Amino acid sequence: MGLFGNKDKEVKDKKNEGGFMDAIRCDEQSYLIWKWSPNGEAGSTKKENAIRYGSSLRVKDGEVAVFVYKQKDGTMQDFIEGPFDETIKTANFPVLSSIVGLAFGGSTPFQAEVYYINLAGIIQVKFAVPYFDVFDPRFLDFGVPLAVRGSVSFKITDYKEFIKLHRLTSFNLSDFEIQIRDAMKKYVKGVVSNVPSDMGLPVIQLDKKILQINDAVESYVKPRLQNDFGVTVSAVDISEIDIDKTSEGFKSLMAMTKDIVSKTTQTQANLNIQNMQDMQRINTANMEESLRIQREEAQRAQRLQTEGANLAAHALNQQTKVSLAGANAFSQMGAKGALNVPGSGSMNPAAMMTGMAIGGALGQNMAGMMNNMMNTANMGVAGIQNPMMNQGSSVVPPPPPKPETIHIVLANNETKEVPMDSISQMVSSGQITKDTLVWKNGMAAWAKAETVAELSKFFAGSVPPVPPPVPPAM
Repeated sequence: MGLFGNKDKEVKDKKNEGGFMDAIRCDEQSYLIWKWSPNGEAGSTKKENAIRYGSSLRVKDGEVAVFVYKQKDGTMQDFIEGPFDETIKTANFPVLSSIVGLAFGGSTPFQAEVYYINLAGIIQVKFAVPYFDVFDPRFLDFGVPLAVRGSVSFKITDYKEFIKLHRLTSFNLSDFEIQIRDAMKKYVKGVVSNVPSDMGLPVIQLDKKILQINDAVESYVKPRLQNDFGVTVSAVDISEIDIDKTSEGFKSLMAMTKDIVSKTTQTQANLNIQNMQDMQRINTANMEESLRIQREEAQRAQRLQTEGANLAAHALNQQTKVSLAGANAFSQMGAKGALNVPGSGSMNPAAMMTGMAIGGALGQNMAGMMNNMMNTANMGVAGIQNPMMNQGSSVVPPPPPKPETIHIVLANNETKEVPMDSISQMVSSGQITKDTLVWKNGMAAWAKAETVAELSKFFAGSVPPVPPPVPPAM
């Protein structure tokens, strides 16, 4: 049955009110708006909208019955929301008390149109937006045709607002669905056309972003259908976004996009290579600087040791010179007769002995001064080599020998300095292989580990030794 088809109701013969009574109710299974029509006669006149006083009114849960009638002030409306199941009387039906006049006497039919509005049922309308061009904001010269298909589901919740927007007497569900369908085409086309710029989605990938686009369309459609048609949207379901991949616009945009992706990938690869080269250069410079500092420190320590040894030899030379000078001076004094002994002539042995003794004493004093200076210098050298040494100690032990180290290149191209005595363990754990690049002091360049004499023994077991030939029998 159509939306507004007049359905004959079963007339119930009731004698308790003395006449024929109507059962006003809606038995339609699927409807949005349905108009009730009475059946039977009242007196000698048959009227379509005659409602007999004493008829029963039934409104199910999820329905609302709208009574439309005329008065002096114009057309009036009253609403009965379900559930409701009563006999129409003035006492229990106050919304209609203004309709029933004293002239009717409680038995004459009164005029009113009754419409049932379904508040629980959901209407689904399918829509299809034909192909239209969508443009990528980066490439406005290439329009890509696409079509959108889906459905919208809605129901009536604010029936008073719905009645304001639509005339119940001329309402037709088919025409209403066409209006909804046309509105959806306009809304969907507007949203999808702006998706590439608003959401940053590539045009050639819109068919893969259907969920994101569906959410955008639904949030846009709901308030507009509410305001324009008085219906509440329960769901918008975009089932398909069809891109015309045979169009020239799609092919041109696809080629342009692939070219950009290729160039971007190549640029990123070049940047990664440049970063790796810069890191290697920085590591090499750091290693060279570390080696230079170590070399200068070693040379300075050697120079201080040499200066200390030279200072001791210089002190001994000065002691000898002082002794000789003292002896020579007193010898000259004896030769001039300053210490002549009678009877000794020009030779004065006593003067010579005295001069030597005095010269020796002076030499010892000078030697003591030079020794103190040398000890002070040695303590300074020891303080440079070992600042933590006790300052009160007069004997400074030499620094412990520095373990021999070697530089290796790790798997991530970083270099690391490791002690030679840890090479065996690193070979066993696989951190160093025969192809690992190594360098140590004295080598001209980096070389594979198996080619370095100190490390080759750790890889000797990888190739089984071949025994020498058996000597010939004697």
